[in-house]
Amino acid sequence: MKNLQTTYMGLQLKNPIIASSSGLTSNIESIKKLADEGVGAIVLKSLFEEQINYESGRLEAFGVEHPDAISYIRAYSTSNSLEGNLNLIKSAKQETNIPIIASVSCISDNEWVEFAKNIEAAGADALELNLFFLPVDKDKPSSEYEATYFEVIDDLKKKIKIPIAVKIGFYFTNPLRMVKELYNHKANAAVLFNRFYESDIDIENMMLKSAEVFSRPSDIRLSLRWISLISAQMPEMELSASIGAHDGAAVVKLLLAGAQTVQLCSTLYKNGVGQVGKILEFVSDWMKRHGYKSIERFRGEMNYKNIADPDIYERSQFMKYYSNRENL
Repeated sequence: MKNLQTTYMGLQLKNPIIASSSGLTSNIESIKKLADEGVGAIVLKSLFEEQINYESGRLEAFGVEHPDAISYIRAYSTSNSLEGNLNLIKSAKQETNIPIIASVSCISDNEWVEFAKNIEAAGADALELNLFFLPVDKDKPSSEYEATYFEVIDDLKKKIKIPIAVKIGFYFTNPLRMVKELYNHKANAAVLFNRFYESDIDIENMMLKSAEVFSRPSDIRLSLRWISLISAQMPEMELSASIGAHDGAAVVKLLLAGAQTVQLCSTLYKNGVGQVGKILEFVSDWMKRHGYKSIERFRGEMNYKNIADPDIYERSQFMKYYSNRENL
């Protein structure tokens, strides 16, 4: 197999494949299976800010009032205690020989930040912040929402020394500027993109329900464009692709666009953890066919800066396909 080694946030990885935060990374048995299949690193199942605040006795202070939300948090806290998460970090470090990245899903720069010290002390190699602040106030400028991201990073940087990756969504007017600011605030990497919980409506029972939770292979288009643009303009910022990678070809595309690592989730649920080995084999074979001895030889080769017609990445309308079609 070709040399697939890479680095991510200063961590040495045997390959760029990372098991993304999910139920598959919530227990030591599954984590060991993923490690045995060959992933380069693992992001543990996220702790939620609400859970941390509840267990710290601050649920009411946090402002969670909906009874369903409170019931969910209590049930989650009972079966997934903070102590259990710290023990999982310790066990994962003992039972595997790959980097273990803790994850926290947060919606504020509240008191939960103090808990990051415990995560670091438990042995986590890095921390991934799953950040999203839903803009629900029509009178609040977008800059104020964005500022909260930077406040969280600044606060964390004062408390922990392990590297920090920030997982963001694509609902920014200028993602390039946002990633630049993350870098300016000393984030070590940006993860593109977060797949948020989406709601749907059951029109027969008149109820809200969850929409499809798994990504589709076509979702790669979103991360492909922005990783290409950002890696070309900000080569100093490491990027991890985290949406739409379902097979080896997708992983190669994201690396060509400039990703440092590629995170897998939906494909592992749909195809099993054995998919990791198939993807690694595909990448290795592709490198052999194209004469690449290492990933660094081709990373970013097809990003915005390096292709002959970068306007392709800028095009936002279907002019080529639909402009002359009258009968759709």
